[in-house]
Amino acid sequence: MAREPRILEERAGPRRLKAVERWTESSLPKLDRVIHERMRLGILSALAVNASLTFGELKKLLDTSDGNVSVHTRRLEEAGYIECKKSFNGRVPRTEFRITAEGRNALKRYLNHMEALIDAMKKR
Repeated sequence: MAREPRILEERAGPRRLKAVERWTESSLPKLDRVIHERMRLGILSALAVNASLTFGELKKLLDTSDGNVSVHTRRLEEAGYIECKKSFNGRVPRTEFRITAEGRNALKRYLNHMEALIDAMKKR
């Protein structure tokens, strides 16, 4: 996806003209709103460094409630970023999550966009 070039404005200073970079809304990287939510970013990050995690492991790792894990994993699953496998260990239900290739790519894009924004702010 081609990005619109940033706009450079000439501003007069006491001794010389200075180019000032101004970002337009369309030139900013588009953040993935699914990942941008804190809990979903935490879930994807945890799954990116683990082969898989169970519902209970995610809950404990993120120090959150059953409802939060349930809602946010469902949203990530709907987006195709994670997959869910349900099984039983004896009579006890077991829910296991894995990040998909699409989810790993989306996380990399998101992190690259965040790094670009951070770099742009450091240059100011």
